[in-house]
Amino acid sequence: MDATQIAEIRRFNRAFARWLGLFDEHYSKTDYSPAESRLFYELAAAGHTNGANLARSMGVDPAYLSRMLQKFVADGLVAVSPSISDRRRNQLALTADGDKAAAQVEAAADGAIADLISPLSETARAELVSAMQTIARLLENEDPAASIILRPHRIGDVAHVVARQSRLYADEYGWDGSYEALASEIGGKFLAEFDPSTDGCWIAERDGKLIGSVFVVDAGQGVAQLRLLYVEPEARGLGVGKLLVEQVVRFARDRRYSKIRLWTQASLVAARKLYAAAGFTLTESKPHHSFGKDLVGEYWELKL
Repeated sequence: MDATQIAEIRRFNRAFARWLGLFDEHYSKTDYSPAESRLFYELAAAGHTNGANLARSMGVDPAYLSRMLQKFVADGLVAVSPSISDRRRNQLALTADGDKAAAQVEAAADGAIADLISPLSETARAELVSAMQTIARLLENEDPAASIILRPHRIGDVAHVVARQSRLYADEYGWDGSYEALASEIGGKFLAEFDPSTDGCWIAERDGKLIGSVFVVDAGQGVAQLRLLYVEPEARGLGVGKLLVEQVVRFARDRRYSKIRLWTQASLVAARKLYAAAGFTLTESKPHHSFGKDLVGEYWELKL
C-alpha cells in the first residue's frame, strides 16, 4: 500500500470532518451530537427497527448505540415495544416528539450543507457531487455498470462529444484534425436541424461524468442514421456501447423507421462487434484515404 495515498486519504478525512462539523459536540448547532443526529436519520428511514439492525447500518459498537437509545427513550423520543416476530428483540420507533426532533436535525443538516457549498458555482457543485458519488461507489464496491444512466443531450454536450471523440481517435488511431472537422460538421448540423420526433442523442453518464454517447438522425426515405458512437476508455467493458446502440434501435423502431444505417471503419473493431451483435449486417466495404490514414470504410444496415 502506498504511504502517500494513505496520508492523502487521512488528510481528506480530517478536512471532511471539519467541513461538516463532525468534531463539534453539537451537530449543525442542534442539541445533538453527530452520532445522535445519524441515529435520528436511521430511525426515521427505517420506521420500525431493532438495535441489531441499527448497529449494522450505523457501523457502531452495540454498547455505544445502547447508551444513545437509552437517552432517547428517557427523553421521550423513541418508543420501545416487543417484537411480534422475534421475542428476543424489541422494536424501536420514533415517537411524535422524536419525529419533530428528527425533522429539526435534518433541516439543520441541510442548511449546513447549503451554507458550505453556496460559495461554489453550479459547475463546481456538480463536480463536487460527482466526485463524492465516485468515492461512494469505489469504497462500497458497487457494480460500476449499475450506476450508468442514459439521458438526452444538454447544452454543451455535443461540443464535448466532438472534442473527446476527436482526441481519442487521434490518440488511439493517429487520425488527424480532419476527423474533428467532420465530427464538428455532424454535431453542428444535428443541433441546427434537431427534430425530437425524428432525431435523438443519448449521453451515457456515471457519477455525473459523461462516458459515452450516440446520435441518430433522419437520413430520408424511412432510414435512420446512427452517428458518432463513442465510449470513454475508462468505461469500456461495462456494456455502455451496447446500451447506446440498443437505445438507437428502440428509438428507430418507435419512430417507425424501416432501417438503420451507419458508416464506420474496419479498424474500429469494438464498434463493429457491437453492430454485429445488435443484428446489423455489413453491406459495403470500400478503401479510402481520410483523416490522414489509409482506411477501409464500411456501411452497415439493420432492417426493422
